[in-house]
Amino acid sequence: MRETKVGEAVMTVSAMSWWSNFRSWQERRVRARSGAGAEAGMSTAEYAIGTLAACALAAVLYKVVTSGAVTAALQGLIEKALHAPF
Repeated sequence: MRETKVGEAVMTVSAMSWWSNFRSWQERRVRARSGAGAEAGMSTAEYAIGTLAACALAAVLYKVVTSGAVTAALQGLIEKALHAPF
């Protein structure tokens, strides 16, 4: 059996082969668990869709807050707070 010196240890060729296979398996497992890989980030299309959704939500909220009922309720709340006795 052939032996090779690795650092301070002397390993057989079959042990080195087993160890390298084990290390590559460990690295693949860690990458799979961390989520790194082909689907690591968002693409430009996903950013565009997210931006459009955020703008649509902002437009809806603006319309709701500037509607007559909400404006009147906010005005009443502010007037009540300003005229509260100390």
